[in-house]
Amino acid sequence: MAQIGVIMSNIYTITQVNTYIKNLFIKDYNLSNIYVKGEVSNCKYHSSGHIYFTLKDTGGQMACVMFAGQRGGLAFTLKEGQSVIVLGQVSVYERDGKYQLYAKEIIEEGLGLLYQRYEQLKAMLDKEGLFLAEHKKQIPAYPKAIGIVTARTGAAIQDIINIAGRRNPYVQLYLYPAQVQGEGAARTIAAGIKALEKKGVDTIIVGRGGGSIEDLWAFNEEVVARAIYQCSVPIISAVGHETDVTIADFVSDLRAPTPSAAAELAVPDLRALLNEMDKLKNTLNRSMGMKVSLYRKELESLNIRLGHLSPIYQIRQKRQQLIDSEQMLLQLMNRKVTARRHMLEIYIEKLEGLSPLKKLNKGYSLVVNKDNRIVNSIKKTTAGDVLRISVTDGDIIAEVSELKEIMRPGN
Repeated sequence: MAQIGVIMSNIYTITQVNTYIKNLFIKDYNLSNIYVKGEVSNCKYHSSGHIYFTLKDTGGQMACVMFAGQRGGLAFTLKEGQSVIVLGQVSVYERDGKYQLYAKEIIEEGLGLLYQRYEQLKAMLDKEGLFLAEHKKQIPAYPKAIGIVTARTGAAIQDIINIAGRRNPYVQLYLYPAQVQGEGAARTIAAGIKALEKKGVDTIIVGRGGGSIEDLWAFNEEVVARAIYQCSVPIISAVGHETDVTIADFVSDLRAPTPSAAAELAVPDLRALLNEMDKLKNTLNRSMGMKVSLYRKELESLNIRLGHLSPIYQIRQKRQQLIDSEQMLLQLMNRKVTARRHMLEIYIEKLEGLSPLKKLNKGYSLVVNKDNRIVNSIKKTTAGDVLRISVTDGDIIAEVSELKEIMRPGN
């Protein structure tokens, strides 16, 4: 019975076993990102968007599924009997207890070797640091000469010429007519890059129009990648269409989605540049005008201050103050003289009113004795005194012979 108890303690559920096996698959790195080659069988496109199929060869078969979210990794329609290479992860579907390949990408077998070479070269160059951003050179903003490595004929060179001519006809274009596909194409592309570097151009555009992966393969060759990396001139890659990505795109200093886009990136728009210069010119003129106006006002203010502080101005001010003071003094003097003259006239009138001559003219006379004292009463003289009687035209000398007192009213 003891042995039975031991056996019973190690019993697992199916779910536990399947989960355990699934974890083994997950932990196996080789199964997490694996390429599997085989022939398509039992292919079904489900209404949900998922694709269910079987891969088989002469010795076995494997269930596969590509979920709708991964359909971007399929560029063609799967067909029965088709030879393909599937990139995915091998794992266990716990409900059924079956392992299957969860596909991420499916390529036709003929392209499989190219993709493998592509990934191997990409990984090697990436490890060497050829893709690092710190090695990227700045594309010149205002190039004078641009080199182009592409085929002599084709849409790529025509697009570049047309767009460059429209944007800035003064930029000189130099074409190195390279072979862009087929045997020996990579060597001619690398030679073109070196030749244009010696020519002394400011920027180099390397590219061609779109095509299949085989057509674009020359730009995935190591010789082209190293030529781009070693070139001292900034390089713009423009290979294929926007969705095409080559090794040259990773190594180059700037990637353009198309040759036309490369021309727009390499050649500045002269009209936009002139418009921007006009805006800057207007802004500069306004700023200068405001500055000049401000400094002119400051200069006028300083001139006024300097004028106020100058000796000539001070002399003029003092002279004017002296003239004003002189005028005020003259006015005061005139007012004083006028007032005094008026008072003098009053005094003259009063004096004339008191003047003896006035009295004399009216028949009165002035009588003084020998001591020149006024005799205005008989009591101030005696008989026999000599008196001088002054009238308007002279004096009368008379001797008092008799005194006669007269009684006047009020005495």
